Amino acid sequence: MFDSDRWQEIYHVLSKNVLRTLLTAFGVFWGMFMLVILMGSGNGLRTGVLSSFGSFATNSFFMWGGSTSMPYKGFQKGRGVSFTNDDTETLKRELTSAAVVAPKRQLGGYRSSSYVTRGNKSGSSFGVSGDVPEIIDISPKKIVAGRWLNDRDIEEKRKVAVIGARVRDVLFDPSENPIGEWININGIYFMVVGVHDLEFTSGHNDRDLESILTPLSTFQQAFNQGDRVGWYSIMAKPGYLASDVELEAREILKRAHNIHPDDPRAIGGWNADKEFQKISGLFIAINILVWIVGIGTLLAGIIGVSNIMLIVVKERTKEIGIRKAIGATPFTIVSQIILEAIILTGLAGYLGMSSGVALLDLVDGMLGNSGGMFKQPGIDLSTALVFLTIIVFSGALAGIIPATKAAGVNPIIALRSE
Repeated sequence: MFDSDRWQEIYHVLSKNVLRTLLTAFGVFWGMFMLVILMGSGNGLRTGVLSSFGSFATNSFFMWGGSTSMPYKGFQKGRGVSFTNDDTETLKRELTSAAVVAPKRQLGGYRSSSYVTRGNKSGSSFGVSGDVPEIIDISPKKIVAGRWLNDRDIEEKRKVAVIGARVRDVLFDPSENPIGEWININGIYFMVVGVHDLEFTSGHNDRDLESILTPLSTFQQAFNQGDRVGWYSIMAKPGYLASDVELEAREILKRAHNIHPDDPRAIGGWNADKEFQKISGLFIAINILVWIVGIGTLLAGIIGVSNIMLIVVKERTKEIGIRKAIGATPFTIVSQIILEAIILTGLAGYLGMSSGVALLDLVDGMLGNSGGMFKQPGIDLSTALVFLTIIVFSGALAGIIPATKAAGVNPIIALRSE
């Protein structure tokens, strides 16, 4: 392996016809380059899409009241379903597989906006909601000033609020500290006790920056909401599937509201775990497709190397015959041809992989944090090692047929060849 004469011979063979060698190597180079680019781009897309979940609890789901579509126990279909504090207590008591049951109520309804003032400053696009402290376990928020809601806020019905960073920017001067100040929400004053920012950024959750969160008990009393709840955010305990917990929660609420067990419209919902699994499954399929396309392209290059090595063996028939005549073993002949194929394939493949990684790094640097749904394209170390293994294996594969042909050369016939 470390015989200098052998390496000189490899150099002589590969440099004898430079154009042919380069064209052959380009097939392997391009196959590996495309495999790296496709794999790295797939990883970038996957990172971008999954980052939209951020630190959001993917083992969670949401449920809200709809209208019945089936008659049941004397009740006609079309009956509206709304939740109350009693439902919250029922869920906390009976839904033992849930780690968090967080009721929520939005002023004006889902995604509605409210008019909020402070002195001579105002904003009309802010979402005001009543929440419980546990919601932060499902939808994490970064507290940049003050504190988060706590249990005493709920118990004592304190008129306090945690505001989004954009609310702070609109209602307060840059030099002002909003903590301890009062804001007016529909004629009712709340003291700011905290400011939150986003744990992660994506197009669909930027509205959280314009949110104002108050204790649910205070919200219900201050805005004449009675004991009504808009919807529930529920997180499954470790070891439980969110889908199974959702089915159990639906059964509990349907029993409590005399809803037909098979009614599909009475309770609406969105399951983060299901969506996460769908996206994960999609990227598994994309990765499989990338490997098929990349390996197919690389295989075309390997076939090219094998064909060229067959031509090289044919050109060196007389030389191989002389070697065998003076005592060269079949193993020596075979190992020489395979080593030449590995060197050609390995060098071209490594350059293809390096070029692909360099291009992905360049794209990543140009995108920075503005990639949106395409972030941090690239391959990890384990994938790179797999690619290197593929390169070496491909080289050996490309040399097997030519090496076998070389080993079978008859020295007498070879010496007569021109």
